[in-house]
Amino acid sequence: MTTELRVNDRIRANEVRLVGPNGEQVGIVRLDDALRLAQESDLDLVEVAPTARPPVCRLMDYGKFKYETAQKARESRRNQTHTIIKEMKLRPKIDQHDYDTKKGHVERFLKQGDKVKITIMFRGREQSRPELGFRLLQRLAGDIEELGFVEASPRQDGRNMTMVVAPHKKKSEARVEAKEAKDRLAAERAAERDADREFDKAQRDASEQPVSAKKPRKRSENIDPDMEA
Repeated sequence: MTTELRVNDRIRANEVRLVGPNGEQVGIVRLDDALRLAQESDLDLVEVAPTARPPVCRLMDYGKFKYETAQKARESRRNQTHTIIKEMKLRPKIDQHDYDTKKGHVERFLKQGDKVKITIMFRGREQSRPELGFRLLQRLAGDIEELGFVEASPRQDGRNMTMVVAPHKKKSEARVEAKEAKDRLAAERAAERDADREFDKAQRDASEQPVSAKKPRKRSENIDPDMEA
């Protein structure tokens, strides 16, 4: 929880340790003198360390200070990325088709910059064969090693075995790459549409050109010369 800083007449101490606008140490002065210096400099007297003895005050433009602080906070929130952990569940005796489908989902999550928790679910007698789940997790880790790495090694958790894989790339980097790929795809599609329009226009122009009338041939051109002889 943040508290509002005391400024000017709201400061209660009789003496303060004064810091100048450029960070220079002025020393311990009476509050009235500090307020007078602030007024002469057209600045505010701001209590920046109220728990110090005496409290530390600084000469500054308090309005500008609050604006810059808010800007930094907004920038920090904008750059902050929230780590999301996806979950993928598999059976120890999964067939190849289902394995390929599940692996594709894991790869997609990693490309998006998300962590993935892989859960192997054992049922019945499968619980006595934990090595099946361990080998399956090792296989999956090897198949996705170009996109992610094992952050939490396989461990037994009741009837389940879990492993966590994390992406090599940060989520912010994944977002940038995804945006660049989307922009490239949009540019390629736009180029294809332009090429199709140019082709259709050329076809229409060719079909609209008048066909020149054929020159009639003379009789001698239509009859075999041997026949006239």
